[in-house]
Amino acid sequence: MRTNDNMYDVIIVGGGPAGTTAALYAHRHGLRTLLVDKAAFPRDKVCGDALSGKCVRVMRDLDLLDGVKDLDGTFIRRIIFSGPKHTDFELQLNNESSSSYKTQGFVIPRRTFDDFLLTEAKKVTQVMDEYSAVDLLMDNGRVVGIKGKPKDGPQEEIQARLVFGADGPNSIVARKTGLYNMDMKHTAVAIRCYYEGIKDLTDQIELHYIKEMNPGYFWIFPAGGDRANIGLALTKEDVKKEKKNLVRLLDVVIRSDHFRERFANAKRLERPVGWNLPLGSIHRHNHGDGFLLLGDAAGLIDPFTGEGIGNAMVSGMVAAEIAAEAKVADDHTSEFLGQYDKRLWQRIGSELRVSTKLQRLARSRFLLNFVIDRASRNEEIRNTMLGMVVNEIPKKQLSNPLFYLKILFA
Repeated sequence: MRTNDNMYDVIIVGGGPAGTTAALYAHRHGLRTLLVDKAAFPRDKVCGDALSGKCVRVMRDLDLLDGVKDLDGTFIRRIIFSGPKHTDFELQLNNESSSSYKTQGFVIPRRTFDDFLLTEAKKVTQVMDEYSAVDLLMDNGRVVGIKGKPKDGPQEEIQARLVFGADGPNSIVARKTGLYNMDMKHTAVAIRCYYEGIKDLTDQIELHYIKEMNPGYFWIFPAGGDRANIGLALTKEDVKKEKKNLVRLLDVVIRSDHFRERFANAKRLERPVGWNLPLGSIHRHNHGDGFLLLGDAAGLIDPFTGEGIGNAMVSGMVAAEIAAEAKVADDHTSEFLGQYDKRLWQRIGSELRVSTKLQRLARSRFLLNFVIDRASRNEEIRNTMLGMVVNEIPKKQLSNPLFYLKILFA
């Protein structure tokens, strides 16, 4: 075992956006940090690849936004929502003339984006990729480090005051602490596939809540050049109940009357790949004695849009704040670390509750058609929904039932 003389303030398990953001902020707080990931970077990560305005704000705060703009991807100016009747409306993300809310967005393949973030983290903290965390070190029920194994070396023990589980939906930290929760009702299953040559691919991301997918959705995201990231998502409960084969369903959607022409000359670049999305439609337990769960390991994915990178990065920022405070207080108990949960949900909880309501609304074709039809004809509703998307609507307003009546009947 590495001795107390070499003890880390934080060990971060997982080198995705949650883990690397946590590492960058931990450096800002003066914490001695080790980040480990089992993969060799760059590596692919199955995802929609969309970076929301929330991601942009975090990257701007970390002085990384200019670097992100240079990556191979697409700058997003619009979001298109369409419903079962194929009525649609668009939200302008940076429209100087018609909106009170402005933001930026990108679609950048995770292979590129995650490697960029890990490279930045390596500049300021110790990083070991191709290094697997195989177990946790425990002392009287408290996490005090990890048991890890490099690709070509023996297993070893490394101590830390605090361990961050930023290792995705199948988190070993969550499993070893008894917090792994893949509830079928609150977990989506999705498939992704890259295409090139899709017609009418521009600077917009598209979310289609169409009848073939109800109660899920189909997406088309431009991914740089002539490429697009396409896919679909449904809750695991719905997949099981309806006995849906997602690969077959994706083919049905592409060949449907509405999309057939757009895909007529398109070429598939890979086989569809699936993954699980633990949704923020329930408030999962995310901390304990000596550890915190971040990102997908904490189940922070938006239930309506499926976007998880923004909340993952926010969780990394908050986790580093709490780690710094815990070090000063010399208190790494579950009781003290409960401040992480409180502070994180102060920042993202209202938004997740709204998205959960929208997810439930989307299960009704009638209500979904009604809202999308009204939004297509009413700029005030579109502006209000843009405020929700970019997280600029005040939290008190989001908790008021009259706010939703305004959306329905403005």
